[in-house]
Amino acid sequence: MKKILQDLSFTETEELILSLGEKKFRAKQLFEGLTQGKAISEITSLSKDFKARLTEIYEDKPVRIKKTFFSSDGTEKYLFELADGNLIEGVLMKYKYGFTQCVSTQVGCRMGCKFCASTLNGLVRNLTAGEILSQILVVNALHKKDAAGLGGEARAVTNVVLMGSGEPLDNYENTVKFLKNVTASEGLNISARNISLSTCGIVPKMYELAEENVPLNLTVSLHATDDGTRARTMPIAKAYKIDEILKACEYYFEKTGRRYYFEYTLIEGENCDDEHAEALVKLLKGKPCHVNLIRLNEVKERNLKALGDKAAYRFLGKLEKGGLSATLRRQIGVDIGGACGQLRANYLEKEKDYVMEFYKK
Repeated sequence: MKKILQDLSFTETEELILSLGEKKFRAKQLFEGLTQGKAISEITSLSKDFKARLTEIYEDKPVRIKKTFFSSDGTEKYLFELADGNLIEGVLMKYKYGFTQCVSTQVGCRMGCKFCASTLNGLVRNLTAGEILSQILVVNALHKKDAAGLGGEARAVTNVVLMGSGEPLDNYENTVKFLKNVTASEGLNISARNISLSTCGIVPKMYELAEENVPLNLTVSLHATDDGTRARTMPIAKAYKIDEILKACEYYFEKTGRRYYFEYTLIEGENCDDEHAEALVKLLKGKPCHVNLIRLNEVKERNLKALGDKAAYRFLGKLEKGGLSATLRRQIGVDIGGACGQLRANYLEKEKDYVMEFYKK
């Protein structure tokens, strides 16, 4: 596999250009072309010879949209193909203020959370910083006509959530490099305040993230009020206790001044009766946090059931009455398998079935 040119910052791109014996201004032409979502071969301001030299070393287009799925609510889901043939997925959610894109940080995942389809086939590999960024670049290019109508923004994607396939903090170096590149003024210049990172709670990396000076919205997948219950659906709970996670969150708040968020997936018979609501209030009341309640997107390979709407709103009411800041996340993209990993898993399953049928003939 070739290198990924989108891994580089603008300064690193300048250094590369000079090392190749080219004039410094070529770096701006190259960097601007890539930021516009173009393949190296599509940047018309560069000579054919120079582009040929670059593509000997670097991938011409590291991420391509293999297939797009459209939801009745306007949400779009993408099956992305990487240069090595691996597949990842992402979601674009459209709002009046701009578009929010959910990006993947790994091919698959090794965290093993039982409510998530991303982990079904384990971790294949980490994405580079440039592969994470390129998911946004190709979607921006796809929606460049929309950008003109979004408050003068030069890009369609205005908000980013690292909640797709993979655990961002399990791919720490590449994730942080992506965050610094995507917020850089020379690039997409997306404010860190418009970026959310979701982690299952890798405590040491949460402390490291607090030191990176990227004040994003830290979101922790909690999904339980005690360690025993949490461990039944999240293997990471065997390594890091809820008390340790809360201390790491408090440190993040102290360092960044940003309140933190908890995701709490409502699983019938597991974590969402009145007793759990009371325990969640006791655990989090008075802390600078917000709770996002999520209706479970059922994964057919798992024996977990979603909670009904009436019961979900009842649980929300219990939290609000107890003094917690909480919301029940709006369901979007349900008709296109909007949850993490479902699209890739379904595609791989169909491909496997096709190959088996081919060899039976």
